[in-house]
Amino acid sequence: MTVRLDGAVAVITGAGSGIGRAAAHSLARRGTRVVVTDVDAGRAAAVAGELGDAAVAARCDVTAAADLEAARDLALARFGRVDVVMNNVGILAVGAVEDIPLEAWQRVIDVNLLGVVRSNLVFLPLLLAQGSGHVVNTASTAGLLPYGFDRLPYTATKHAVVGLSESLALYLRPRGIGVTCLCPAGVATNIIENVTFFGEPKPPRGPRFPVLDADPVGEIVADAIETGRFLALTAPETADDLRERAADIEAYLDRIVGEQG
Repeated sequence: MTVRLDGAVAVITGAGSGIGRAAAHSLARRGTRVVVTDVDAGRAAAVAGELGDAAVAARCDVTAAADLEAARDLALARFGRVDVVMNNVGILAVGAVEDIPLEAWQRVIDVNLLGVVRSNLVFLPLLLAQGSGHVVNTASTAGLLPYGFDRLPYTATKHAVVGLSESLALYLRPRGIGVTCLCPAGVATNIIENVTFFGEPKPPRGPRFPVLDADPVGEIVADAIETGRFLALTAPETADDLRERAADIEAYLDRIVGEQG
């Protein structure tokens, strides 16, 4: 399923910075009108200001269905439709597995996974009724590969977002709606602001892939929407790891454990 971005309307959560901001700019350059949402209203307004008349800003906390409904209603009131929904909010709890409390797990699940679920409940009826559109869910290479044991709630939710997105694609593609699962590796963003550390603070582990600026990732998102691509990777090397893992998961895990020293 493909969407013509020139003249389309997109709602992006977490668009006040990083990948969300980059996607907003990439879509706007291709003629898309954008509802820029973020839990930080000031950041949302700043990004909308960068885009000019083609954008409008709204504060949106993805743990509140009412905020998502308000963003939907704003899109309809200002632009008359919604064609693209990008679910792009994520937080991390980092620490040894035994140090991360249940409350931190619940918070990460509420934002990273249930935020997507709430968005589906708010926006999918609209897309299904018009028989067209595209959903982008931001997951992570931590949702594909097993390096993220030091941020297990994040890893678990991102694996869940990957699985949710695959199944959603099976449901929505026959109904004229595309789905993209964005799985970034290293991207230079301010996500550290959304990290809570437990136990001895250490930098989060990451895959041994190049770190990109956010701007090229915005273009990856726009290209994936226009071509109807499901899996969008910021590091093509991820696909090599996926093939190795699928061929022999025992050997793959042994290799990763050995590389940890």
